[in-house]
Amino acid sequence: MTDSPAAADFTSDLALALRLADVADEQSLPRFDAADLRVSTKADRSHVTDADLATERAIRALLAEERPDDGILGEEFGTEGDTHRQWIIDPIDGTANFMRGVPLWGTMISLAVDGVPQVGVVSMPALGRRWWASTGAGAWTATDAAPRRLETSAVSSLDDASVSFQSITQWADAGQLDTLVRVADRVWRDRAYGDVYSYMLLAEGRLEMVAEFDVKEYDIAAAVPIVRESGGTFTSFDGLDTIAARSTLASNGLLHDAFLDLTHATTNA
Repeated sequence: MTDSPAAADFTSDLALALRLADVADEQSLPRFDAADLRVSTKADRSHVTDADLATERAIRALLAEERPDDGILGEEFGTEGDTHRQWIIDPIDGTANFMRGVPLWGTMISLAVDGVPQVGVVSMPALGRRWWASTGAGAWTATDAAPRRLETSAVSSLDDASVSFQSITQWADAGQLDTLVRVADRVWRDRAYGDVYSYMLLAEGRLEMVAEFDVKEYDIAAAVPIVRESGGTFTSFDGLDTIAARSTLASNGLLHDAFLDLTHATTNA
């Protein structure tokens, strides 16, 4: 995921991504905790709600008007168009939370150029929060006063680090349960905040590492520029520079090598 040349300007793309987030919020938030929410099960046995579908349709409709030559990869309706410039969409990341009335869910919108996420917007309307970034322009979050620029933490010791993971089951299914225990034993604090919220906490400097398995591009693409533009590092679990490896290890940057060494201690022994 090497960054594009510094001369690239994604200002208009970021502005569109923020408008897409507005459209998404208009669809998703009224359906949150709704008594008549319709839920079905997909072929992979994951859940999908009427809000997931309506939100992605609304995003795709606006993209068809504003960027008809760009491609789209969305969780609910798949891939279409060119992959040189591709909008990567997760209409509701955290559908299980959405279904149960837990406010930790959000829409993820990214523009990737040749597979590299250059624009990212994460909107969590049930929390009244939004985060955004584009390459070279910093990472930001909305506040009551004015947008605030994000910076990852200055923590440089594993002894002082706080980490987040998706779930114990996810690590166990990946054959990494012993690794998770080793990490938890080594750092100051471990919590399973889960889903996209963990990456936003990392970008805000509130924790130092997030790692996941069995993730698709739409699960992580929007978080990549936000973490990187806030000063962090975002790779696969094995340290690869790609969003297609089905795993992640994101950090505050200062501790990235230390976390890679820690998580791969058995392999390297």
